[in-house]
Amino acid sequence: MVDLLIEASIKSFFIFAVGMGGFAYMTWIERKFLARLQNRYGPNRAGPFGLLQPIADGLKLFFKEEITPAGADKVIFTLAPVVTLLPALLVFAVIPIGGTIYLFGAERHLVLAPGLSVGILYVLAITSIAVYGITMAGWSSNNKYALLGGLRSCAQMISYELAMGLAILAVVLTAGTLNIDKIIADQDHVWHIFIQPVAFAIYLITSIAEVNRAPFDLPEAEQELTAGYHTEYSGMKFALFFAAEYIKMIAVSALGATLFLGGWRGPFVDQVPLLGPAYFALKTLLALVVFVWIRATLPRIRYDRLMAFGWKVLLPLSLANVLATALVILVLGGK
Repeated sequence: MVDLLIEASIKSFFIFAVGMGGFAYMTWIERKFLARLQNRYGPNRAGPFGLLQPIADGLKLFFKEEITPAGADKVIFTLAPVVTLLPALLVFAVIPIGGTIYLFGAERHLVLAPGLSVGILYVLAITSIAVYGITMAGWSSNNKYALLGGLRSCAQMISYELAMGLAILAVVLTAGTLNIDKIIADQDHVWHIFIQPVAFAIYLITSIAEVNRAPFDLPEAEQELTAGYHTEYSGMKFALFFAAEYIKMIAVSALGATLFLGGWRGPFVDQVPLLGPAYFALKTLLALVVFVWIRATLPRIRYDRLMAFGWKVLLPLSLANVLATALVILVLGGK
């Protein structure tokens, strides 16, 4: 029992460290990649190739003065960034980054919660909690523009979660299980991106909207000249919202790589188990680069068109894809 607690603690610390480190250096990757696409240099002053820029930004935010509005609900105002950040980290508890390895004389699973039979339900439940943090931030700030930004973001996330859930359901039907390990094993011969291209396209679009990335970054409305639900936040509280956005982006990329790109599976991984985490990291990084590429390419769309696209296009398309998948499985004899 003690060994299990120690192992779980080490894995939890690893998830937290990688999540926060990934957030910090994803900002560097994004700024460098955008700079190259736009014929600029990007960060190049703090350390070689600007590699110390995320540390400099973190120190700046750490020492910045934190201001709480006089009319704000101080408890909820303080809790909101934490409620937004935690679900993004908790998602990684059920995403395997590799297979089974032998370490310190025992078999170790490269996932915090191995063999969870309802792993997909856990992911969908946890990702839905982030909506509460954003709503709490907008409401508790005692600022009408922050409240409007929170409501906009909440409506956007709930709307696109429906289509995302149905896209994931199509994968669940294809694999015949809610267990993430078995979904990965189902892709040994062919990735789900080739079996479910429509579901993958829907998942990609909805994941961009879920993390409020361009061209769906509508919580920040230019007609208000404010930053949306985190308008009144500064210092480390603002940094937590910033971290939540990037960690959620990493989480949806990791989940997409798991559901559609075979997860940690790849050539020679059975002979060399440590190749698993390398394949998983490479696939996740590829998805993250696509996020940045889309941001550099597409302009922000209007809010009414954003909502219409979610409800009138993606939701019916995802429903049709689920029905078509179920029909094909029924005709072929099911799984």
